[in-house]
Amino acid sequence: MQPNRRLEVILNHINQNSQPQAMQQLVSAHVSSVVYKKCPDDVVIVCALRTPICKAKRGGFRDTHWTDLLTVALKGVVEKSGVPAKAIEDVQVGTVLAAGGGATEARMALFAAGYPDSTCLATTNRQCSSGLQAFVNIAGAIKSGQITVGVAAGVESMSQHGFQNGVGKLNDKLMKHQEAADCLIPMGVTSENVAEAFNISRQIQDEFAASSQTKAVKAQQSGLFKDEIIPVHTSVNTSEGEKQITVEEDDGVRSTTIADLSKLKTIFKKDGSTTAGNSSQVSDGAAAVLVMTRAEAVKRGLPILGKFVSSAVAGVPPNIMGVGPAYAIPSALEKAGLTVGDIDVFEINEAFASQAYYSINKLGIPLSKVNPLGGAIALGHPLGCTGARMIATLLHQLKRTNKRFGVVSMCIGTGMGMAAVFEAE
Repeated sequence: MQPNRRLEVILNHINQNSQPQAMQQLVSAHVSSVVYKKCPDDVVIVCALRTPICKAKRGGFRDTHWTDLLTVALKGVVEKSGVPAKAIEDVQVGTVLAAGGGATEARMALFAAGYPDSTCLATTNRQCSSGLQAFVNIAGAIKSGQITVGVAAGVESMSQHGFQNGVGKLNDKLMKHQEAADCLIPMGVTSENVAEAFNISRQIQDEFAASSQTKAVKAQQSGLFKDEIIPVHTSVNTSEGEKQITVEEDDGVRSTTIADLSKLKTIFKKDGSTTAGNSSQVSDGAAAVLVMTRAEAVKRGLPILGKFVSSAVAGVPPNIMGVGPAYAIPSALEKAGLTVGDIDVFEINEAFASQAYYSINKLGIPLSKVNPLGGAIALGHPLGCTGARMIATLLHQLKRTNKRFGVVSMCIGTGMGMAAVFEAE
């Protein structure tokens, strides 16, 4: 039995026997009754692009500075859309590990991308949701009338920056509070906690991971990422010296099987279930999303990829931070007046198979709707980039398949989840 089909059978069995009535009601969808009017002040996306995602320290961007990746993404949405850089009033950049929040270097990257000094910039850090938070910040500024045109971006080089870069010196007094101390639990240990607390077996996690890789391989071979990827001209250091290369596709995607994954050793807990194979890859990459009011897009004669509908964040215990999407998604859907059944595509970040599977099962989401082109286990998870990358992947997939509603969601280190709802056009 194929990995995806086997998981569908397991989920159906669990849902028939144990799903709470409230969740059953969420699954009951009446999408035909959901009608959104097109209004001039709608927040719409006219361009969403990303660089390829490469394996940290081993992939095509291992010697590329993170600001070079950001420059490519910022320049890419201007060139692709035809919107002049001078029209962009503000840029928000999600990034997690850069020193000083990355604000100075990101501003420098803005100028290198050809933007004028009249375009403003700030960086934002809500850990793994930073790229999505950057988008919500820009969308909020547009909706409130502060700006008309903006760019939301995300970037990370996990080749250059380790996790310690994003923490700094700690206050020992905080360690006296248990939940404060729990914020420092390694992410892989929180994955083990989720697996143990909710009885998610190693077999299920490996099946989920194999499915992610299988979908990504098929999508890559079919050229389905080409609409969202900007090729990057860069260099790598080799034993023979510096070599010029062009990176055109994600280099973490690989063919694998459940049998292959079952041979990997657990890395966070003896006799645990989380392995390198059923966890997201540490990666390098950048993405950018060009956002404006509908009135501005119409005035400029720009095709609209999609409309921003709603977003939500939710707090959860830090020691099981991975369950965040199970709480953020219902909140965002409620704000949108939608149900799980109304959504055509869910892009749920696969930080770990354990937590992604838990959230999917908790909400009764059909696996056929989740990460149809593969997720972070296959593609990689450059922390600050991921939220913006997922918006690009979602909107192009909705357009390609002529579907209507999509959700982007992820868990967040220290115990949160975030989600946003989009409508394709």
